[in-house]
Amino acid sequence: MTQITPTEAVAHCPALFLAAPASGQGKTTITAALARYHRDLGRKVRVFKMGPDYLDPQILEQASGQPVTQLDLWMAGAEYCRHQFYLAAQQADLILVEGAMGLFDGEPSSADLAATFNIPVALVMDVKGMAQTAAAVALGLANFREDVEFCGLIANNCGTERHAQLIRDALDGRMPLLANLARDPEVSLPERHLGLVQAHEVRDELEQRFNLGKAWLGEQAICDLPAPVAFASQDIAPPKKLLAGTKIGIARDAAFSFIYSANTRLLEAMGAELSYFSPLNDKHLPEADALWFAGGYPELHAKQLAENSSMLKDVREFNANKKPILAECGGFLYCLENLTDLNDVTYTMTGILAGQGAMRGKRGCQGMQAAMLPEGEVRAHAHHRSRSQNTPEPIAHGKRQRHLAPGESIYRQQGLTASYLHLFFPSNPQAVAQLFTKPLIPKQQ
Repeated sequence: MTQITPTEAVAHCPALFLAAPASGQGKTTITAALARYHRDLGRKVRVFKMGPDYLDPQILEQASGQPVTQLDLWMAGAEYCRHQFYLAAQQADLILVEGAMGLFDGEPSSADLAATFNIPVALVMDVKGMAQTAAAVALGLANFREDVEFCGLIANNCGTERHAQLIRDALDGRMPLLANLARDPEVSLPERHLGLVQAHEVRDELEQRFNLGKAWLGEQAICDLPAPVAFASQDIAPPKKLLAGTKIGIARDAAFSFIYSANTRLLEAMGAELSYFSPLNDKHLPEADALWFAGGYPELHAKQLAENSSMLKDVREFNANKKPILAECGGFLYCLENLTDLNDVTYTMTGILAGQGAMRGKRGCQGMQAAMLPEGEVRAHAHHRSRSQNTPEPIAHGKRQRHLAPGESIYRQQGLTASYLHLFFPSNPQAVAQLFTKPLIPKQQ
């Protein structure tokens, strides 16, 4: 738990950490509904998402009307997280943090983040099929660690008022029941094979669900503003202008959208000029010194990507001129010779890296890794349900957070750096700047 010294600058803001005993309990649905509830009261709501997540933040950003930043003590570091909270507390009326997985899962866990910054936890639990046991689980979690402060239980999928009363009685005043929420499919958020559907695909539908979510919350205790939390300042020197004058083209459309706002903010802070283009719809690349193909869902749009022959030609020429390209996960698949989609249909991709990509159903790979690049270590994570084969010899591998086996392969040819890893740029700005200007050529090449 953070101890604040009298000499530190402090910003105070009501804050709440929504966590759960497991995934699938309704955290995102409730966080989004709560953000919209307070936003519609005229309050400025800043939402943070625990862990390396791209899809939930899109939903939460639309609900709150404010940028959503991912926070993780390993990937981003405590100093970065502290700085983000302090900045938000200076201008927000409410800070909400959505946890990841179960409250104590992972190293570091959601509980570690909540404890580090003294943010009280509201436990979201799907109570379908249990009553008094829900109270036992909630109280057990509340007493598991002394440094985690609990403010109450949100009983999701709570059948009736009698159901809620059984839970309330079992809690026996040891923990407030902040809300009892009936099951409502009209409020739940749509999902896909890697998680939630992207917000821009269902924007109007989401608006309807947010409005229903406000009514779903009603006027229960969870809707009250939580107590203010003190967030201490964290002095972080602004990054050097290592990308001054560098024009970076960023692929962004329905196929490539897994882009941390923290990454683009850093590129701009280092002086880069950013332009966005669509490999799906644009016929040509923008004027650029470097390209970034982030992750996304190229497998859902493989036919359209393959049919955009002029864009494929431009990317091949850009690579032939040895200009820097960073390709992550879905972007990595786009750089291979071809991609086989979920229907087992194969489409031609750019072919600037030898190999083939293919989807593989529900099996996949995920987890925190450090990208051990020639330019330096950059914190990252992997999350994919595809495989690649017949690729060149990698120049390096990711270093897993807690396992000795080699992580994801990292490839470099010409100016291309490609991997399944999603990089978190603020973890090593200098290395990232070099990726987009003059990537180091390994000795074997």
